[in-house]
Amino acid sequence: MEPGVGRDQHGSCGLIMRRIHAAVLERRENQRSYAQHRPLAIRQLQLEEPGPGEVLVRITAAGLCHSDLSVIDGNRPRPLPMVLGHESAGIVEQVGDGVDLDIGQQVISVFLPRCEKCEACAKGGKLPCSAGTASNGAGTLLTGARRLALEGQPVHHHLGVSAFADYAVMDARSLIPVGADVPAEVAAVLGCAVLTGGGALRNAAGATGAQDVAIVGLGGVGMAALLVAAGQRSTGRILAVDSNGEKLATALALGADEACTPQSLGQRTAEIVIEAAGHPRAFETALQATGVGGTLVTVGLPAPGAMSSIEPLGLTAGARTIIGSYMGSALPKKDIPYYEQLWRSGKLPVEKLVETRPLAEVNDALDALAEGRSVRQVLLP
Repeated sequence: MEPGVGRDQHGSCGLIMRRIHAAVLERRENQRSYAQHRPLAIRQLQLEEPGPGEVLVRITAAGLCHSDLSVIDGNRPRPLPMVLGHESAGIVEQVGDGVDLDIGQQVISVFLPRCEKCEACAKGGKLPCSAGTASNGAGTLLTGARRLALEGQPVHHHLGVSAFADYAVMDARSLIPVGADVPAEVAAVLGCAVLTGGGALRNAAGATGAQDVAIVGLGGVGMAALLVAAGQRSTGRILAVDSNGEKLATALALGADEACTPQSLGQRTAEIVIEAAGHPRAFETALQATGVGGTLVTVGLPAPGAMSSIEPLGLTAGARTIIGSYMGSALPKKDIPYYEQLWRSGKLPVEKLVETRPLAEVNDALDALAEGRSVRQVLLP
């Protein structure tokens, strides 16, 4: 057993509790700098052993995403206290009854588990699972269980994962196995940034590689969509749009044919446009970039109540389509192996997006994320 990880405590029902360290959000914070206000505190918690259908995972890498930040600043209210982190890779350490995973196997987490029984799950990835959506909102695992505690009081799970920790218990339906040859920092990003950005392109828009594509918003999800577009293209061109000059330069280095700011977009258009910024003005820019007969897929999550202005005539007369896509309209069991193989072939160099830093620097990492100074930071426990 590793230092600092204990199994000598028992819960109120006699369950064995493992001592872990995790980044806990106990209060919302919308003032910067986060490094100064420190909304996330590394605390020692108790973690129950996995129940039936659950898995104990030793976390090896966890990506930092705007979805984490939106819980901290209150744009996505969640029950507190909560251990954040939803994009991760790890190693299976222990399994509950009925789990078809091997000890020692590398797995990645997905932030919306699928029950595979509800009407939404029958829509082939188009709709979020009803049960998964409910458990994510409640801060539990898919079964409704909570396996975390702080000084004897329950702590909530973030999107069924809670990966800003050295260990986590997850429902097996939140996990997808990947090969041991995939580096942990690459594997982690497949489960959110790539699944969402690539899925918006492949699943929602139906991109084949022949269409011209524009990506508006070059954070982790947008850059991942760009990498997937570059990895599968045949004749199509790629346009990258962002207000950050450094990110535009990075996009060109990663395969974009052209890059511009929203202000300099002009008459440039594409057949497929992916909006990944989560801002109402970015949505308007993306619609402006959508050519006649084209499709705009929006995956960004703006603040509640944020409004965009559109001209309906432009949709009707231009035969334009707008699609909302959550988690890339993905079926992770089918989509993750595709991205895994695309990475192996050298056509999905996700590692070029990643900056690693220790979990202890999570609050500093939040500032870098909020200020647009990073593409994808991956925290190492």
